[in-house]
Amino acid sequence: MLPAATAKSAAEKIETIIRRVSEIILGKEEIVRLAVTCLLARGHLLLEDQPGVGKTMLSQALAQALGLGFRRVQFTSDLLPADILGASVYDRDSGAFHFHRGPVFTQVLLADEINRATPKTQSALLEAMEEGRVTADGATHPLPVPFFVIATQNPSTQIGTFMLPESQLDRFLMRLALGVPDRHAERALLEGQERRELLRTMEPALSVIELQQMQDWTRAVHAAPALLDYLQDLLAASRAQGMGLSPRAGLAVLAAARAWALLNGRAMVLPEDLQAVAVPVMGHRLDHALDGTPGVDFAKQLIAETPLP
Repeated sequence: MLPAATAKSAAEKIETIIRRVSEIILGKEEIVRLAVTCLLARGHLLLEDQPGVGKTMLSQALAQALGLGFRRVQFTSDLLPADILGASVYDRDSGAFHFHRGPVFTQVLLADEINRATPKTQSALLEAMEEGRVTADGATHPLPVPFFVIATQNPSTQIGTFMLPESQLDRFLMRLALGVPDRHAERALLEGQERRELLRTMEPALSVIELQQMQDWTRAVHAAPALLDYLQDLLAASRAQGMGLSPRAGLAVLAAARAWALLNGRAMVLPEDLQAVAVPVMGHRLDHALDGTPGVDFAKQLIAETPLP
């Protein structure tokens, strides 16, 4: 079990990350907190919203605040899997094929507008996101550690988009929507310094080693039997009305709840920690559970109707 003093120390360092990113992404501290939670839990993040609300900027700010290598791939309808993963190229001098690594070999990969690529290209990320490796021509190539995918997605109502399959959606720990800033934050954005200039001067708040230590501490946050009973009640309630949450979804909720508890300086998961992360973790996994009911609304209904332990 994680010592309480360690949890408080971790929370102070995490607050520094949140504060620095929030200086770039104005008026969205709760979204920033959830995004950091996702990364602490070793998850991948899907940002869904209209263009121009700061999805790409948030991705870059997170990578820089954590001192991680960053690559961006613009997903388009003609993008091929090899454009992401890499390809074997024949070298005439050596008479052999050599694997040339693609942009996926980085610590933070921004898959920009992922749903503008075809399902075949989207699926190229499945192994990388699940296993942390890439297999090409029978050879396995490990990805850097840590490895995070932050994907942005345009609304499915826009022309030229392909809906992400359920198997791809399940690889994302959370789905978040930024939304437009409130009037006060938007005025500060209009009157303030250009965000990209601020981003260039941002100093990392953590080293890679410290981040990995934080991730290890996240896994050590205690979850009591009563808390696990509550989580199982939520999972069972989702399945009572049709195709609900899988056991892997339950593990995802628990991992995110542990990270949220650590972010708040606690060494034990409380029910409110689980409730804080449940909607962004469960929502995109429940979109097809009930006909006509958005997954986010269904997740909120489950939280409201499931008794606390």
